[in-house]
Amino acid sequence: MKNRSRTLAALTAAGALTFTLAACSSEDGGEAETPADGDWSGETLNVMHFEGQDSAMGIAWDRAIEIFEEETGASVNLELTAFEDLRTSAEQLFDSGDAPDVAEYNKGNATAGQLAAIGVIQNLDEAYEEYGWDELLSDSVATTAQYNDEGVMGSGSYYGVPNYGEFTFLYYNEDMFAEYGIEVPESIEEIEAAAATFADAGVTPFAESVQEYPLGQLWYQFALSQADREFVNAYQLYTEPVDWQGEEISYATETLDEWIEQGYISSEATGMTAEDAGLQFINGEVPMFYSGSWWYGRFLTEVSDFEMGITNWPSTELTPGSGGNMWVVPVESEQPELARIFIDITMRPEIQALLGESGGLPVAADPADITDEDAQALIELFNEVLERDGLAFYPDWPTPNFYGDLNGVLQGLVNDDFTPEEAQAELESYYEGHVADLRE
Repeated sequence: MKNRSRTLAALTAAGALTFTLAACSSEDGGEAETPADGDWSGETLNVMHFEGQDSAMGIAWDRAIEIFEEETGASVNLELTAFEDLRTSAEQLFDSGDAPDVAEYNKGNATAGQLAAIGVIQNLDEAYEEYGWDELLSDSVATTAQYNDEGVMGSGSYYGVPNYGEFTFLYYNEDMFAEYGIEVPESIEEIEAAAATFADAGVTPFAESVQEYPLGQLWYQFALSQADREFVNAYQLYTEPVDWQGEEISYATETLDEWIEQGYISSEATGMTAEDAGLQFINGEVPMFYSGSWWYGRFLTEVSDFEMGITNWPSTELTPGSGGNMWVVPVESEQPELARIFIDITMRPEIQALLGESGGLPVAADPADITDEDAQALIELFNEVLERDGLAFYPDWPTPNFYGDLNGVLQGLVNDDFTPEEAQAELESYYEGHVADLRE
């Protein structure tokens, strides 16, 4: 795979919008009539997201903002935030006078589902009907946009619009693999053999973060390699009780513990963020990084000293992934109509194609519009997962606090404060404390 910066051609807007919306809240809190000519001059839309400026999503959303301003006459105030900051503040922020009009937010029961259940993000059923967004989304992607009254995904009303896909896979340093005579792993045994070769040579095989999501997603991938769709539905949708001492979770925790003992994962990962782990890989300090497609566009730009390869995790049918983060409209949005117009622009074929050409995974693009070799490689990998119905969501989704619970327990495992059995018992107590009532 080539590692290079991209020069992206500007994409032209496809026609003018025809607006049929009823009203728009003005900046002073009053109601403004929707302009008959589609000219919203003098209005401002506050957009919040947490994508890097050079990421595929950041590039695509910047172009969507340009089109929105050109076509509506309104201006956009872009507010960039951090994923973790918004995750911890959204419940209060979206229900306050400081709420953005439209925001990118994480999907799943513990995040968007929780906010839908308590009423701080808006029901978008009418917008889905008006704009036809449901016709653009596959069933597996649309699952993450719908929540019932209890905030459980997969049924009920629409509360967000997924605008890209995402999944996790193995990034690897082709140059380091070649130096140590290692082929691309096609089984878990070959991954462990590669890790042992690097560890024996004094090279930590995997970039990892325990402070944030990467190690939790690796733990979940281990579990999924022993699992089927019934396990995923039980864990994510509460269809059946989860056996926390069963083969899926036991394999995950015990394998992770073994990898830590064997030096495949550094104990220093307890103090590292996802950004720290990503930089280790970018800088060529470690040969492998198991993480998400959201890194791909950035790695293509910033990896300059070696050739990068990507491959799906072997020996598994299931993998962490879903529709990507979603656009949501906070309950205190002052410009809900403009928010929906902006969302619709991000779903246009030209924006989705730009997202794909920049290294992202579009959900509403014409595949013929994607011509870049690197983009095609990523989409090929994603299609392999889709063809086997392999998207299994993420480990922290089941409860509002499970992201922090999982990271904390894995910190204890890495620090040798917990045995695998104790770690599983801790996780079970956190999980069951939230979902037991939902199963009744």
